[in-house]
Amino acid sequence: MREQYMRTGEGFLLVFSVTDRGSFEEIYKFQRQILRVKDRDEFPMILVGNKADLDHQRQVTQEEGQQLARQLKVTYMEASAKIRLNVDQAFHELVRVISNNALDSSRIKEKEKEWKSANCE
Repeated sequence: MREQYMRTGEGFLLVFSVTDRGSFEEIYKFQRQILRVKDRDEFPMILVGNKADLDHQRQVTQEEGQQLARQLKVTYMEASAKIRLNVDQAFHELVRVISNNALDSSRIKEKEKEWKSANCE
């Protein structure tokens, strides 16, 4: 069922709880699964550490989140659904990443067309 959603998604929020190290450790697996299903090396994704309002229960530091984001080559942000911190911003950032990816893809296709037409003549 999950892979069905992955096939049709244009971008993904990879969300973990900063109060649950296990959810953080699962992120890499989900990112790899998305890339496998999409048959791509990169795809629009944002890494989100949720429950940022529960600092006293934190098991994952902001630095660890940023480090994982660098490894995955994605943007990292922290949010709190409970107090609506950065929730809208996470979705807006994902839309921006999707749009930039679509622009880059169309530019690459245009360059490929130019190259093919130049080499066919």
